[in-house]
Amino acid sequence: MQTDQYIVKSLELHLFFGRIMKEHSLFLRAGFTPVNAAFSRRAEFFRREFEQLLRRALALSNGVVSPAVLCSGELATEFTLLAEKQTEAFTGIPIDRALTAEVLRRSEQCRKVIPRSSLRCAVRQLNRRALELLNGLVSFKEQILENVLCCRMFTANYPLLIEHILREAKLYRDFVDTLERDGCLRDQNMRETERFWNQIMMEHALFLRGLLDPCEAELIRAADGFAKRYAELPESGRSRQPQTSSALEETKKFRDFKAAGTQGIEQCKIRSVILPLVADHVLREANHYIRLLET
Repeated sequence: MQTDQYIVKSLELHLFFGRIMKEHSLFLRAGFTPVNAAFSRRAEFFRREFEQLLRRALALSNGVVSPAVLCSGELATEFTLLAEKQTEAFTGIPIDRALTAEVLRRSEQCRKVIPRSSLRCAVRQLNRRALELLNGLVSFKEQILENVLCCRMFTANYPLLIEHILREAKLYRDFVDTLERDGCLRDQNMRETERFWNQIMMEHALFLRGLLDPCEAELIRAADGFAKRYAELPESGRSRQPQTSSALEETKKFRDFKAAGTQGIEQCKIRSVILPLVADHVLREANHYIRLLET
């Protein structure tokens, strides 16, 4: 059973976080100016490598990943394919949309879990490759952050956003490291999980607020409201019991706001400097958090 969890949890992690990391790399590359061409090339390296890792994880996961993950909307949404197509057109950065199409195909089927112990060796190789890439990506993000904070570099990405994606990379690395060390993921402390993802959601609201065109006053007020409410949730989370119901209710509302925003951005009905794939990216993270809260 432990072997089965090792395989299933590893692949589920890579299908979600591997896509998140490749998109972080794309967002970093898109935010650099021409003077930082070497950083653009480095970001493109990580984008390609995490795309390859995602491709391998998808190949290994057929019939293995749980229906809860497949059907959660955290791996791909109804907006992802168009968001990728539009973002590729806007940035010139290539995106393998066949991976998304395959994820969506499997999501419609929501297959049952069929653990395969013969996958253990392949999954171990995948985990070790993920750790290598994550060590490099974490260092790269730390270097970018230091350069930005010391005014040695300009990027279109907020310093807080760089800190934000750095924390997510470290969380992913910690999970993979735990799987390699212990063979399983023990139940997380729900209070710590909520504190982490409440902060992520709060920062999403802040980023969305800051990237909307100033004329989008109603959406800016709504995003600001989400930021303020998430800022209050960690305070109540200091109690001995997690505030799961409050976080779940708020995140479902935020998920709906993000979904409407993603659709509005794709249809060119919302004025902003938000890439379509950024909008879909934060929507998937909300879906991921909802699944964690519900299970």
